[in-house]
Amino acid sequence: MTGLLEERAAIVTGAGRGIGRAIAEALVREGASVIVADNGASISGDGGDPTVARDTAATLGAKAIAFSESVASPGVARQLVDLAIKQFGGIDIIVNNAAILRDAFVFRADPLDWDAVIRTNLSAAFYLINAASSVMRDQDKSGRGGKDGYTWGRIVNIVSSAGLDGNFGQAAYASAKAGLFGLTRAAAMDLNGAQITVNAVAPFARTRVIDIIQPANEAQKTYKERALKVGTHHVASLVAALCTPASQSVTGQLLGVRGREVFLFGQPHPVATLAAEGKDWSPEDLAQALGTRLAGQFTDLGTDLEAFNTERDERLSNSHSSSPCGRSSG
Repeated sequence: MTGLLEERAAIVTGAGRGIGRAIAEALVREGASVIVADNGASISGDGGDPTVARDTAATLGAKAIAFSESVASPGVARQLVDLAIKQFGGIDIIVNNAAILRDAFVFRADPLDWDAVIRTNLSAAFYLINAASSVMRDQDKSGRGGKDGYTWGRIVNIVSSAGLDGNFGQAAYASAKAGLFGLTRAAAMDLNGAQITVNAVAPFARTRVIDIIQPANEAQKTYKERALKVGTHHVASLVAALCTPASQSVTGQLLGVRGREVFLFGQPHPVATLAAEGKDWSPEDLAQALGTRLAGQFTDLGTDLEAFNTERDERLSNSHSSSPCGRSSG
């Protein structure tokens, strides 16, 4: 433990299990006080179990408290931020990790399931960022963080490669995670002047999401087998790093983590251009040009499982080594 996050206060959603719990553990080890926000619902978002948050907070010790309400509403998000202020004197770190899955092909999906996934995986993150960021900005005026100005504000959104590459039957989940990356970029721009950083992390690790994958082919079967071997503590290390003072200049970025590998993703920008010479495009000419002149640069329909199904992760991430504090959080 280095104490790099001493005096910081954090909220981690979905912190009762898996990646969220590993992140909460890492932040506490570095000295932060953490609200373990988790309503204990199933992976589909059904039911709820308040003991999930309570048991995790108890395990983490005196610097952790439990919050077992769903944050998928503006009022509850505000209540959660108010709790951080009351218990810890402020709020400095937000990790939006909570997510549910209700997979179905688009032609069979229930619109109510779509609404539930978007509300939990995307809207809830906005509600919490909206409630917390205004407090963070005011903390500069109140002197939180010292005389050199408030530079403790950190927001990390846990996204998914499914939102970047897509996957079969995951229209709602992929759309929510893609939207969460868009929210990351916009929030980073809005909050940059206040020295609050906002980043997105796409994890490759053992989670409930990976566990319920039904492989459609041998490549996806291999992907699942590998992912189930990768400890969540690697993701937690990256998130904790993004919350440290040394990461003040890192904002608006999309990062991936697969074991000991950390990726910096490129972001969508034009890769090729078609220009009509001397006249506007006709639909016929433009369709022909798209199919011939740009075809070689089209992005294929490979899923995120194929994109990350490589051997390198076995060499670098099939490890159960302990964290810097000497205890494994995987």
